[in-house]
Parts: sequence; structure tokens; C-alpha cells
Amino acid sequence: MATLSVLKFHTPGGAEQALGTLEELQKQGLITVQDAAIVSWENGKKKPKTRHLDSMTGAGALGGAFWGLLFGLIFFVPFLGLAIGAGIGALTGSLMHFGIDEDFINQTKAQITEGTSGLFLLTSDAVVDRVAEGMKGQEFEIIATNLSTEDEAKLREAFAAE
Repeated sequence: MATLSVLKFHTPGGAEQALGTLEELQKQGLITVQDAAIVSWENGKKKPKTRHLDSMTGAGALGGAFWGLLFGLIFFVPFLGLAIGAGIGALTGSLMHFGIDEDFINQTKAQITEGTSGLFLLTSDAVVDRVAEGMKGQEFEIIATNLSTEDEAKLREAFAAE
């Protein structure tokens, strides 16, 4: 079963700095990163920068379409106004079919704000205590939702990179 997690860092560069640690943990076989992306929101900017980390992922990665949809709902929709509210509701509802609920979206939106960054991960096979030990010394908060095997399969089918 895969887990979609968001690690929130209290600086715009925090998520980027955590990548080295995560890559090392993956090399040690302590976690499998199936897909990943970074959001970095510099102070004084109206919106964050997003980046898909395709260099960390292998076969079966979700690809940019998934991350684009998720980040659009979380970070960019408020800037588009109420005129497309019904369409946004439908998109949010469609993500619920993949185990990503409105609470996850709202928590992420509330916590990844100007002056912070987020590391978005779809992972599996984590040796939790060893991963936690490896991440010691890095200040972050976790927002996470577990995806069932069925939800993971639906997500991959809908957003698989070609």
C-alpha cells in the first residue's frame, strides 16, 4: 500500500534540503519513493513554485498530470475566483475516488503558505523507525493520508506517466 505524504518545512528551501536525506534513505532500501514533487513558496511571492521530481522516481510514477491537478486545487484555485467553483468541486470529488479527500487538500492549503515549502511523496515499503531516525535534525511537520491498494491502482491508472 502506498502513502501520499506531505512534509511541511518552515523555510522555502527546507524541502529541497531534505531531498539528499530522502535519496540516501531510498538507496539504503528504507523507503521506496514512487513519485515526488516539491512546492517552494518564497516570501513576498503571490504563488509558490512547483517541481515534479522525476529523477527520484521509477516505473509507475504518476507523472506531471497528477501533481498539476493536485497543486492546482491546493495552491492556484483561490486565484481563479468563484466563477469556476462548480468545476473545482467536481475535480475535488474526483480525487476522493483515489483516496485524497477534501480534508487533506484543505490541511495542505492551510499549512503550505508563503515562507514555507513542502515535499510531496508517494511512498511505500517504509521502515518507519529508521526513516524517522534518518530525518532527525530536520524540522518539519507531516500531513499524510494512506491510500488503499485499490485507491493506489485507480490513481496510477488515471495519472500514470507514459
